[in-house]
This record gives sequence, structure tokens and C-alpha cells, in this order.
Amino acid sequence: MKTVVMALSGGMDSTCLLMHYLAREYRAVCISYNYGQKHAIEIEKAKATVNLCQSKGHDVQHHIVDLSPAMSLFDSALTSNDQEVPLGHYEESQMKQTVVPNRNAIFASILYGFALSETKRTGRDVVLALGVHSGDHEIYPDCRPEFYQSLQTAFEIGNWESDMVDFDLPYIHGDKTSILQDALKTTQALGLEFDEVLSNTITSYNPDEHGRSSGQSGSDVERILAFHSIGRKDPIEYQEHWEIVLKRALEVEAKYQQGSD
Repeated sequence: MKTVVMALSGGMDSTCLLMHYLAREYRAVCISYNYGQKHAIEIEKAKATVNLCQSKGHDVQHHIVDLSPAMSLFDSALTSNDQEVPLGHYEESQMKQTVVPNRNAIFASILYGFALSETKRTGRDVVLALGVHSGDHEIYPDCRPEFYQSLQTAFEIGNWESDMVDFDLPYIHGDKTSILQDALKTTQALGLEFDEVLSNTITSYNPDEHGRSSGQSGSDVERILAFHSIGRKDPIEYQEHWEIVLKRALEVEAKYQQGSD
């Protein structure tokens, strides 16, 4: 059986990525990171997804890596208590406050080291996968294709047996809408309920104490619009009714488009 080593944040993108590989009959080894993020409830969502997959007989392993002591030193609205998570459209300039310096390089390095270790244990090739997509390219430089091309080259130069690890970013040229469209197919192929799988995810950077998404952070707005674009209601619980968060997201999108013209 083929093996994929992947980051599973508990968000929408990485959860859909897991479905993507399970539908292709991969064994999945998932790594979640606690890096002091304000939305750490996403790790509980990742656990729920893994439990669901295991209950259906899928070969999924899960590891949680605590990076919070190191990454608490970094400056970001996602990890710093003295900074508020900005609201608005995902591609507006203030969303740069949600960048965690060098985060994806750190995450990918750990994944690559684990993938190399997995090839040594099993003697088989391994796919390393991440759920980055084009919607992240504007604000997050470490989600762009050229970043990962350079990173892969550095990993290959700096490691023995790197030919046994295949870097794969299946969503890199897509967006959240295409990710959901992929998940509609893969969950059906796996005999899973799309809404049940996606209800075990969170995309919000500023959920409340009950873990409900605000519907107002840039990541929320992007997710809401993606569900609207495929003609479905998001199955997660928001702090307000779906009709309200959808209306607000559409207004934010319209305002952003006007400002971009």
C-alpha cells in the first residue's frame, strides 16, 4: 500500500487533502502542529477526523507535534495575545498580520524528516503532501509554488535517500472552491458523508470559547464563499445563523471587488 505523510491541521484544506489520498487507497500518516495558535481547537478537529476515518476501516495514523515553546517567540496575530486577528477579505493587506514567520518551512521540514524516516522503516517510497492552494498566494509567500520548488530542491540536496520522497501539492493551482469540489467526489468514493467530514473542521482564526467560527476573519469569509459557490450550506456551527454570515461574506467580497477595480 502506498503511504502519504501529510500535515493535518484540522482545517478544511488539509481534511479534504486526507480524503483525496484515502480515496486513492493510500495509507496516511498525519502530523498536526500545536504552535500556540489561538485557534488550537483545530487540533481537536483533526483528532475527530482521524477517529472517523479509522472507524470506517481506513489506515490513518496521527501524531501531534508541540512547537509552541519555539514558535511563541514569533510575531503574529495568530499567536500573540497582544494582537487582534484582523477582519475583512482574505486578500486585503491587513491579513499579513496573520502570517507566522517561516511557519510552512518549519512544518515542511518536520514532515520531510518524518517521511525520510518512514522510507527507512518500510523500505518504500513515500509521498509528502500539503494542502496549500492559490487562495493563499497573495498574503502567504510560503504558500507559493516557487517557495515549495526551492524548498524541495534544498531538501533533496541536504538529505540522503531523498529520491524516495515525492513532494505533492495537489491543490497548489486550485482554490477553496475546487478543494470542496474534490471533496464531494472523494467522500462519496469513500462512502463518507461530505457534511459529516467537513463538520469536523474549522477555518476560523478567531473562534469563540465554544469553538464556533466567527464568520468574520478573512479565512472565514473565504470558506463561506467557497461553500456558497458550490451551492451548499457550511455544516459547521457559526456564532450567527448561516444566512447572516453568508450575507456578510458576500458584502465583504463585493466591497473588496469594488476597491480592486
